[in-house]
Parts: sequence; C-alpha cells; structure tokens
Amino acid sequence: MTVDVVRESARMGRVVLWEESPRDGAQAKTLMTPGFRVRLARAQGRIFGEDGARHVVFAAGFPAVCKEEFEAVRRVAVEAEGSVSVSAVCRGTLGDVRQALASVRGSSHARIMVIVPASEAMAGVMTHGSAEAAMTAGAALVARAREIDDQVAVDVCLADAARADHALTGEHAARMTAAGAGTVVLADTVGDQLPEETATMFTAVRRDAGEDVVLASHLHNDLGLALANTLQALRAGVRVLSASWLGIAERSGMVATEQLLFLLAYRPDRARALLGDGRDPWWTVPDLTTLPEIARMVAEETGAPLGVTTPIVGDGVGTISTGTPFVHPRLFEPYDPYQLLGIEPRVILTHLASARVITAVALRLGHRLDPDQTRAASAWVKSRAYDRGRAVVDDADFADYLATLAVPAARASR
Repeated sequence: MTVDVVRESARMGRVVLWEESPRDGAQAKTLMTPGFRVRLARAQGRIFGEDGARHVVFAAGFPAVCKEEFEAVRRVAVEAEGSVSVSAVCRGTLGDVRQALASVRGSSHARIMVIVPASEAMAGVMTHGSAEAAMTAGAALVARAREIDDQVAVDVCLADAARADHALTGEHAARMTAAGAGTVVLADTVGDQLPEETATMFTAVRRDAGEDVVLASHLHNDLGLALANTLQALRAGVRVLSASWLGIAERSGMVATEQLLFLLAYRPDRARALLGDGRDPWWTVPDLTTLPEIARMVAEETGAPLGVTTPIVGDGVGTISTGTPFVHPRLFEPYDPYQLLGIEPRVILTHLASARVITAVALRLGHRLDPDQTRAASAWVKSRAYDRGRAVVDDADFADYLATLAVPAARASR
C-alpha cells in the first residue's frame, strides 16, 4: 500500500490545492484537450518544484463521460505522473469506480473521487433513497475500491453537504475514512452558503467526524463568496482546498486557483494568521511568477476572458493611467506586481491621462515634448478617446499623432 501524500500533507498542516478546471471547468462549457490537460498539470506541479504531487490534486476528468474522456484522463495519469497527484472523478456506482481506477492505474500518487449525495434532497435525486443510505453505500464503495486496487487513493465528495445534517455528515465521514477514504470533500454544490455558514459546517462536521478524518472544501461562487467561504474552511482547520483556474466551474464557477494561491503565499504573515496553527503551509514555497502565464494559457484554451479587473492575473494588474498613481504607484497597490508576479509596470494612455502620463508615454515612443506640445497632446488624447468611445488610446495612434508634432518643430529649427 502506497503512502497517501495528500492526506499526509494535510495532516501536517500543509495546503493542498484540488484543481478542478479540467473537470468541473467542463461544466462551464469549456473543453480542455488531452494534450493541454497534460501541459496544465505539469505547469501547476512546477509551481511547487519537486513537491507538486504533495501540493496539487489534479482532477483530470470524468472517465464515464465517453471513451475520449477516459483516454484524456488516462493520458494525464501517464504523462503528468509525478508532477501532480492525478485524480479521476466518478459516480457512486461500482462500474464507474472500476472505470475510474482503470483510468489512473499504475500512476504514482493516483486517486479517484467518488461523488456521494449528503443531503436528503440530493440523495433523492441521485440515488432515489435517503442520505443515510447513500452515505452508507458510499463507505462500502470506498472499501470495495481499496480491495480492487490499494495503490490508488480513494476520496469521497459529499455533494450538497451545505444543506445536509452536519452531525450525520460527520458520522459518515468517519465511517468512510475508516473504510479507507483519504479525504472527504464537503461541497457547497449550489453556492448558497454565507461565510459564517461555511465556518459552522466545517467546524461541526470536523468535530463529529474526529481527528482521523481529513476534510476538503469544494465551494461554488454563485453568490460571489467562494473565496471568502474557502478562507472560513481554512480557519476551521481544512487544508485541502478545491479551486479552478480563472474560477471556471459550473454556473458562476468557484474560487479561482490563482487568487487563492496568491492570497496564501504573497504574505507569509497573513497566511499564518489565516491558518491559525503556526505551521508552515508549504513543503516548497510556490513560485507566484508562474501564475500569469498559466492563467493566460487557460484563457486561450477555454475562451474564458482575462478582464481588466481580474485580480492577480488580469490586464489591469501593474497598469497606471492617472497622475498621482504615476508619481507614487506603490501607494495604490497592495503588493508589488513585478516583485511577486514578474509583471512589468505599464503606463496606459487614456482620457484620464495627466501631463506626466502624456510626457512619459511620448518619451517611451521616442518623443520629448515641451510644455506647449504636452498641452496639445493632452487635448488630442482626450478628444481621441471620447470620439471613439473607448478609454484607451493605442500607442500606434499616439505615435502617428506625435509624428505630426515633430514636423513643424523640425522646420522651425532650420
């Protein structure tokens, strides 16, 4: 029987990211090719150097969807082996479990995750029975999966745990762990929890489940609270945290991987305060400079947009367009984008540009403006923006305008 490095990491207080963009992200109407899933898994593992498998569970897909999806998961398991802990997700049936096991078999640190309903409403829809019966069957299925292949770790996702009886959930989380489950994931499947409700759920289930149970979070963003709720799970002692690049997941998505990882790593003092146990959250400190590149990869593959207001990896990070921020940029940023993310500061020309911004952009384009030229250029930039109904004035357009300023200046000097 192999060591469950995810369970070991969590019990040591280390943070593990459960990456859902290839799997739950597909329910955001995206489709990652098999080759891209391999590329993403390797890139995400490299964030943590040699400890990628101890810090990342990569939910590669749902093999039961079709033979192509099975093959995609299998390819990730083979080609990204060692970079991350590869997981296949399945329904709570023996046939699905066998298929999931086959898709990752032979890969080091391989896992499967079995989805089991926790609330009465969800159990009625998924299994046509009670929540207690569904979770009892889930524990038996865990035991059977471990009998079939004890080299593959088995996790359970308790769907709709947010609306389940917390005492019953805790009791069955303990039974599932005793049957061989590595982690038990509590899901706010409909994304309806408020932060205090998330804290209550994880605290209550953890208390009733006992210390041997390793809980994980899977929290959706329908109310825009996935990140806040995940932080509550952290404060309640949870160390395995589901996330997805750019937040892509069913409906309104879930907590964004890049945001969660950055928040837990950019200020070690803040991370220690969030975790509250004084333990180091990392085997290897993550390389945050990789986040923008990976986010762009995912955006290009899936079509999910990177907007000007997207935190951490968006187009607006490190940009300056007005006067006071231009003079004192660090007063207007919570962190140094270049130092932490490798994002070069950029001065963007808009209708709000001050004289300093105008002269700086002109100098970047090879033109040194005198005061009269600066005033003229400022008036042109603002008119150009309003005429076109678009805030940003392209460098190429401004360069063409600056060329017209240079001509009379050159003639006057003769």
